[in-house]
Amino acid sequence: MARMTGRRTLSAVPVLLAVTLGVFAVAALSPFDPVKAYAGTAGLTASQAELDQLRANLGVDQPLVQRWWEWLTAALTGDLGTSAVMRQPVADVITERLGWSVLLAGCAFAFAVLAGTALGVLAARRQGGPLDRAVSSLAYTLEAAPAFWLGLLAIWFFSVRLGVLPSGGLTDAGSDVVTLGQVASHVVLPALVLGLSQLPWFFLYVRQGVADALEEDPVRGARARGLAERHVLLGHALRSGMLPMLTLIGSRVPELITGALLVETVFSWPGIAAATVQAATSVDFPLLAALTVLATAAVLAGNLLSDLLYGLADPRVGFDG
Repeated sequence: MARMTGRRTLSAVPVLLAVTLGVFAVAALSPFDPVKAYAGTAGLTASQAELDQLRANLGVDQPLVQRWWEWLTAALTGDLGTSAVMRQPVADVITERLGWSVLLAGCAFAFAVLAGTALGVLAARRQGGPLDRAVSSLAYTLEAAPAFWLGLLAIWFFSVRLGVLPSGGLTDAGSDVVTLGQVASHVVLPALVLGLSQLPWFFLYVRQGVADALEEDPVRGARARGLAERHVLLGHALRSGMLPMLTLIGSRVPELITGALLVETVFSWPGIAAATVQAATSVDFPLLAALTVLATAAVLAGNLLSDLLYGLADPRVGFDG
């Protein structure tokens, strides 16, 4: 396990370097002017000399490779630059927002995995039954539904129509103190929507995996020995049927990040994804570069986690092979 983790970590280095260089290359080819975006309305009346001076202050007048190398060497020392749109160091922006994104993504991912696994086992137990048909139809519907549409629908139903949950933000309106109760109530809707956008994949994988496992000889032998149905499902079929789902975890990380971009924006959640949208729309390349690297690292870590979980669940898979 340690050797595979080390190899994956070393192989991630050139990937992250290529991603950062790609971000700066896209910035150089972009038709948007970061100087005008930074200056805002003041840039409409500024002279060309003032704009050139601002361009030099921001460092966007330098060649592509030089800008990338200076950013990279500074980033290795912990200096990620200054966000033009946030008017503060990029490291501070990430530190302030990363925890809220991890909370939202963690709650959503836990809900998707637990609910998808439970529903998948129940549906596989009676394939073709009423529960299987109903949940499968719902899963395919959710799979095709955009996350932002689910968010707007959830706000309308739970906040506007029923009035039982807040429609967005981190705390209640007018409150200047972040409390556990307020955060808990405000995270329900965005976590539910983000979790529902991921749930169909886990449900379908578990359903098919458990259904196939129930037809295998070891599971049939367990039933023939008179073991309780609950023990057969959870102790034999589920363990074998969840192996394909473990490989799904890594591949769902990019979709989780993409969904979080939309969900955090719809619910005004103060996370990393919302900052990414602001950085892209404001042409804030120092912040966008750091967030892109962070997202890439999350995807690589998700792929590594799925491989480790698969190896732990199936002893036949070697970590160092």
